[in-house]
Amino acid sequence: MSDSLGQRQLSEVVIPPTPKGGQGLLKKVPPYWYPYTTMAKERWLGREILEIVSTEFRDRSMQYYRYALDSGVTTINGKVAKPDTIVKNGDRIENVVHRHEPPVTATPVKIILHDKERDFLIIDKPGSIPVHASGRYYRHSLVEMLRHEFGFEKVYSKPPSPPDRFSNPSSSTNPPQAINRLDRLTSGLMIIPLNADVARSLTKEFMNGSVRKEYIARCKGQFPAEEVVCEQPLLTVDRQMGLNIVHPEGKPAKTVFNRLHHDANTNTSVLRCRPFTGRSHQIRVHLQYLGHPIANDPIYSEERIWGPNLGKSGIDVIPSSQRPAPAPPEHLKSDNSPESLGDPKPNAKKLLPRETGQDIGMGSPVPLSAEAVQVITRLRNMKDEDEDWSRWRDVVFRAKGALAPKSFRRLPPLPPQNRRKRGGKNVVVDAMEDQEQQPPSHAESQSQNALQDPLQCFEPAQITLPDAISLLPSLSAAPPSVDSATGTLYCPECYLPLHPDPKPEKLYIFLHALKYELSLGSFETDMPEWAREGWEWEP
Repeated sequence: MSDSLGQRQLSEVVIPPTPKGGQGLLKKVPPYWYPYTTMAKERWLGREILEIVSTEFRDRSMQYYRYALDSGVTTINGKVAKPDTIVKNGDRIENVVHRHEPPVTATPVKIILHDKERDFLIIDKPGSIPVHASGRYYRHSLVEMLRHEFGFEKVYSKPPSPPDRFSNPSSSTNPPQAINRLDRLTSGLMIIPLNADVARSLTKEFMNGSVRKEYIARCKGQFPAEEVVCEQPLLTVDRQMGLNIVHPEGKPAKTVFNRLHHDANTNTSVLRCRPFTGRSHQIRVHLQYLGHPIANDPIYSEERIWGPNLGKSGIDVIPSSQRPAPAPPEHLKSDNSPESLGDPKPNAKKLLPRETGQDIGMGSPVPLSAEAVQVITRLRNMKDEDEDWSRWRDVVFRAKGALAPKSFRRLPPLPPQNRRKRGGKNVVVDAMEDQEQQPPSHAESQSQNALQDPLQCFEPAQITLPDAISLLPSLSAAPPSVDSATGTLYCPECYLPLHPDPKPEKLYIFLHALKYELSLGSFETDMPEWAREGWEWEP
């Protein structure tokens, strides 16, 4: 099994947490060069590439995107793109980055049931793991873990489609996918179909609302003892941040809450939550609206974003055209700063929507209120502060060449549009003819054996935490470099400032998918540890 675009397989590393972490370990993967490849979307057509990447994504600072594009790390149809390159219909965009995946919990995915006769999996997903690759997550997504750690290659959520020459070159089948997705921070039960027919059947059940779902949550305050029903409509108002609010133009949503117990020592309540619809962040937003947000929710329970009222009873929805421009870091306010990544001439560069604040609301289906704009602005600012982009002043890129790898395999330039053919295998251009062939990983060997002999497929017996650690090769990433002037740690290969490890208890929220009842049967996980009466945690 080869890795995407011929890169060497990655080795996982399990690193103990800081002494105060207390619970669990962190799972890491060394940084690696990775080419993101996508076809131009309709909303991108006729726009400059810098405007697109800076408004669609927020993984990096505005200065990074501008400087990276000047460095030639992005190609369109195999040709180097500049910040002002206009994206056209049919364009294939490839962006090469040195990918630093955030660590996730080392608690392994648990397979509750592998029904070989009916062809589906029931799993218990730990918090901190996204279901699909997105943003900075790839190998640390559930999909990739099912492939590399459990050997489930042919897992479908829809009928297999013909191979697409613009998709993952190493994959001739759809990657593992899930019918019911959980947020990255949410833990609990998931149903994974193993063939297209099961996927179609389950999709219909989830869409028509016949699946009975039950979640457990720990919220702030003393929740009412009687049953509470919330039927407020929900709307996604910022796609970048994944922010949802109660809004009259939103989609119908209904959640029923029952209190299990109240813990006076933490002034929190543990609830049983039954969502009758499947809106994004439904339980989290409904609890916020009721004045009892999930106790450790980094978005909907954050006073820095919503103010002291924490969004109780919703926010103002009267449309407004006000869009305050975001304030740049202090060290970038002066165009004469030697650390500035932009052009020193004040009028040399055009300000883009992300720099003027006009990108707020671009992805919203309705005009936003002034309060909604403020909430989104504060959320973005908080994220930027947490990412600490001001550290670019400590480690400005030493050379533009450091943004692109010395060698990797690229897709060849596209032929003229009237000569393109869909389907068939991709041809990759190997920049290292003498590249060493890496031996298959332990997970790959198991996967290949399982595919050759169906009787050797994984049984529901679980990978325990000690087993998970023992299966991981003890290969660590290259040690970070240190900026002599400030002591800031940065990547010696791409000069990205490095962040300290998160505390394991910050990698999940108190929301757990406990039980599903559907045509395949009734399935349930164990109660999460944090749902115990009297349980306490370190804020």
